[in-house]
Amino acid sequence: MKVQVKSKIIGDGKQLKLDQTTSIINGGPRLLENGEISINAVEEGFHWEEDPGFYYRFGERRNPRTLAGIKENGNLLFVTIDGRAPGWSVGANFEESAKVMKSLGAIDAINLDGGGSTTMTVGDDRVTRPSDAAGERPIADGILLVE
Repeated sequence: MKVQVKSKIIGDGKQLKLDQTTSIINGGPRLLENGEISINAVEEGFHWEEDPGFYYRFGERRNPRTLAGIKENGNLLFVTIDGRAPGWSVGANFEESAKVMKSLGAIDAINLDGGGSTTMTVGDDRVTRPSDAAGERPIADGILLVE
């Protein structure tokens, strides 16, 4: 299969130039920085004046989580936490997610997506339990690691 990728980013009505210093990630907020818990949800835009309850539902309540981090030796960590399934897993809030990543040796970590989008597969096997009643949720993004 031939795949063609085109990148175009518009910000403030202008096309932005992508170069080697540009980084884009769908997620947030940051959980760890230099080995310390550093949750900066307000600065990253996760606290909305028009919906003050959003941050409580998203960050303070326990939800399924998808997390990424890096260890001091450069190893990457990709972690999923199931949730919304009492007796199996109730999920984690941002503070708990940061502590999980720190306990696994991450020095920097970020919350990616979560909720019903949290799914991890290893090979052909799904190793998480989706929280949506209908099962796996179709989503538009993911992280694929290949050898």
